[in-house]
Amino acid sequence: MHRKYVNMNEISSNLKLAVMASEDQLFPDHNGFDFKSIQKAMKHNQKSKSLRGASTISQQVAKNVFLWQHGGYFRKSLEVYFTFMIETFWSKKRILEVYLNIAEMGDGIFGAEAASQHYFHKSAKDVSRKEAAMIAACLPNPEGYTIKPLSAHVASRYPWILNQMNNLEGDPDIQNLLK
Repeated sequence: MHRKYVNMNEISSNLKLAVMASEDQLFPDHNGFDFKSIQKAMKHNQKSKSLRGASTISQQVAKNVFLWQHGGYFRKSLEVYFTFMIETFWSKKRILEVYLNIAEMGDGIFGAEAASQHYFHKSAKDVSRKEAAMIAACLPNPEGYTIKPLSAHVASRYPWILNQMNNLEGDPDIQNLLK
């Protein structure tokens, strides 16, 4: 397992922007829960055999820091509690920093610094927009969506993430989190 915790100022704004563009575009604005996405996921999951999630970055931090990975309604109810607590006591910058340091970004690769070193042989603060989008593209399934070798999912998703990064970058709330 590879992991190295770094401060927020040691992570490229490209990577911060890429994970918000990919994982939670409303991150600066919600209170930990994106109810529209939850509703869409529930409708999708009723009609389809493939499951769609709707966890925000805050919910993923709650799960990864305080809880276990798999579980049913009991774990999900604890996740709601911890998400509420995180959103109450931590700043959005702190939540994003923790997420960028604990998220699995490859098989056994945890955090932005470890991923940047592993895939691109550089520090997380030096990751380009394209490299950041590629890392973000693997987040939903870091063991299956690979950067090296480049999986079809990452190859098709990272250009979409780059476009979303361009769309979100000018938002003042996003800009505040990139500083």
